[in-house]
Parts: sequence; C-alpha cells; structure tokens
Amino acid sequence: MFARDHGYSLLELLMTIAIAAMILTLGLPSFSALKARNAQRVEVNALFHAVHLARKGSIMRKQVVSLCPTADGDSCNPGRDWSGGFLVFENSDRDEPPELDDGEILLYRHLASPSVKITANRRGFTLRATFLRATNGTLVVCDRAGRVTPRALVISYTGRPRVAERSPRGTPYSCAD
Repeated sequence: MFARDHGYSLLELLMTIAIAAMILTLGLPSFSALKARNAQRVEVNALFHAVHLARKGSIMRKQVVSLCPTADGDSCNPGRDWSGGFLVFENSDRDEPPELDDGEILLYRHLASPSVKITANRRGFTLRATFLRATNGTLVVCDRAGRVTPRALVISYTGRPRVAERSPRGTPYSCAD
C-alpha cells in the first residue's frame, strides 16, 4: 500500500481563490455603505445627545447653553460648516452667534469623523431655560463619498431634536457642496 499525500491540488487552490475573490467583490460595496451609514449614525447621535445635554443644562443651571461648530476643539468657527465637530458650553455673556469666551464653562466637546460632512442653517444653537424659546434650525449629516442618503437633525423652538430624512416639503435633504 502506498501512503496517500494529504493536501490540495493546484486546481483546487485556484478555484478556492477565485470563489473567495468573487465573494469579496460582491461584499465590499455593501460593507462600504454599512461603514458609511454607521459613521453617519454616530454623528447624528452625537448631535442629538449634545442638544439634549444643552437643553438639560440650560434648565438645571438656569443659564444659556450654546452649541457651535469647531475645527480645533477649543474655539467656535464663524461659518456654518460643522464637519470638524462642535462645542457645548455655558454662554454666560449670551453672545449671538455663540462664541466660547474665557471663563465660560465647556460642557462637551466632540470632534467629528472625517468621512462625514455636517452643514447647518445656523452658526450656532442657543438653548435657554424653559420660559424662553431656543434657536431652531437644521443640521444635515452627509457621507462625503455619497454612499448613503443624508439625514438631518431638526431642532424645534423648544429645543427638542428629531431625526429626519425628508424636509417638511417632502423632499430629501441634500448635501450642498
């Protein structure tokens, strides 16, 4: 009797590699969209919770609490591009648009993922105690590569946020370049 070699032939190895390549070719685009959707969801959730934190902070502290865009994590940006992240702070001097000044308490800092683009129709959002209205507006979170549909965080006059995929007119939100 001859001892039989255990192993794979060259043909079996090539077929296995070809099948694996086909599966990866079909699976990678959907994985890319899944990753983009997850990054978008993380940023929308961070904004959602920051608005709740600011609203709660304004009520509990009986102070004005503001959100503003940031690029460096230390100061507010003057524009409407929130892609670098945002700051939540106690706005003691009540400046409009909000500006983090010396002596004001920083409550939360968030640096955004580089794979998303966040734009707003406001340079900042201010939340006040219950008897005064908040700054309403919309933040749109987009995937820079356009792999997923944009989602928006809509902030009402009372400071309550909600997530939406369509504007009040029924049209989908878009990512202006």
